[in-house]
Amino acid sequence: MSKLDFLSELGIEDVNLGGFSTEWLGSGNELESIAPADGSKIASIQQCDSGDYEKIMQDASNVFTRWRMEPAPKRGEVVRLLANEFRKYKVSLGKLISWEMGKIQAEGEGEVQEMIDIADYAVGLSRQLYGKTMHSERPNHRMYEQWHPLGIVGIVTAFNFPGAVWAWNAMIAAVCGDVMVWKPSSKTPLTAIAIQKIVNRVLEPLGWNGVMSLLVGSSRDVGEMLVHDRRAPLISATGSCNMGRKIGGAVSKRLGRSLLELGGNNGIIVMPDADPELVLRAVVFGAVGTTGQRCTSTRRLFLHKDISKDITQRLVDAYSQVKIGNPLNPDTIMGPLVDGGAVNDYEAALKIIKKEKGEILYGGNKLDRSGFFVEPTLVKAHNKMEITREETFAPILYLFEFENLNEAISMHNSVDQGLSSSIFTRDMQSVENFLSHAGSDCGIANVNIGTSGAEIGGAFGGEKDTGGGREAGSDSWKIYMRRQTNTLNWSDDLPLAQGIEFG
Repeated sequence: MSKLDFLSELGIEDVNLGGFSTEWLGSGNELESIAPADGSKIASIQQCDSGDYEKIMQDASNVFTRWRMEPAPKRGEVVRLLANEFRKYKVSLGKLISWEMGKIQAEGEGEVQEMIDIADYAVGLSRQLYGKTMHSERPNHRMYEQWHPLGIVGIVTAFNFPGAVWAWNAMIAAVCGDVMVWKPSSKTPLTAIAIQKIVNRVLEPLGWNGVMSLLVGSSRDVGEMLVHDRRAPLISATGSCNMGRKIGGAVSKRLGRSLLELGGNNGIIVMPDADPELVLRAVVFGAVGTTGQRCTSTRRLFLHKDISKDITQRLVDAYSQVKIGNPLNPDTIMGPLVDGGAVNDYEAALKIIKKEKGEILYGGNKLDRSGFFVEPTLVKAHNKMEITREETFAPILYLFEFENLNEAISMHNSVDQGLSSSIFTRDMQSVENFLSHAGSDCGIANVNIGTSGAEIGGAFGGEKDTGGGREAGSDSWKIYMRRQTNTLNWSDDLPLAQGIEFG
């Protein structure tokens, strides 16, 4: 049995069409998917061109007129079937994510579990799309609000979570009555094609092809068309801050909606009373997991001066034991970066670190082997280092010292990003200060757990340059619907609001 048998299990061929609505399409340029572990070609994809794009959008528009009228609990039943299908392919799809993106298999399967979890969540949500009732100031009148399906949702996803982020959006939007057109990252197209084939096994027999469509293609060829298309009232985009500015600006010009999940420069504050073992486990997972390529990866660590030396030495020891290698090997802790460009970014950051007088405590090297492997890196940093204010999508962790909590919070909040944050302490006052109005300015603030590992029950997203969007849990479903206020007059009179007399 070949180690890549999961490709055939998922229906991945040597050459794959990259578009689907009611049929498979692909009239554009060829794209190769490269395995970051060894640089080999996995398969090729015929991308979509403008003609394919137009057919996909037209098919989506047509099916929306039917899908929106399906009762929400019935839409939830379809999503339940999708969850069951994802369960069947959890292992094989997890392996594909690992092989195409580079994260270890445990994380790849964990990502598929996220897809299952959000689908299960959406099933329950399908019976809870509540509106409000309000008292009218006019006699014999009633007011209420209701939520209607929005339309076509354009979903633009990044390579680091090639399945989960699509599912966060698609499962919720589906029960809301929307249809989806998905443009995945060009770095992980095979994962998207495999997911679309799983989806088709459910939707096609039910006559719902076009509810979830796929659009593999370059930003230049089809991505910009989607962003500027008024037929897509909402664009949900995950990626860098620069990408978000471009997409958000383009969508706003046509007065559309954008849901932006962008970069993070996530920090952990460690107080002197923290449990060092908890800190160690959280920091290593947060900084090294997914090779530092999560938007929630831990990038800055603020250590109280009383425990800084001890925690730093523990981290150096732990980093020296990190097993780097093939992401499908069960012993591997850290896989490769996604491609050569990511390696170049890692090396460029290290040059700046040295120029800005940062002290490399561990790592700092590209590994001399096939694939895109680097060492996890620890840097003793200082506040004047501009590189620490940026998000480098690589396993680089900056260590800072502080004397009191207010100083740490000020340092933590000084960057432009505001996604995830954490504090380790047993002191209730420190906890409450960190969670107060004057504490962390991030969308996620954790206590005694790391910055990574968000659960789907809560809304996921951040502030400032992170974009302000919210996905997954809580009331994030509202972005996928349009709100309507209704006033009903059940009297024989026509009184006006505010007591106005007219005529």
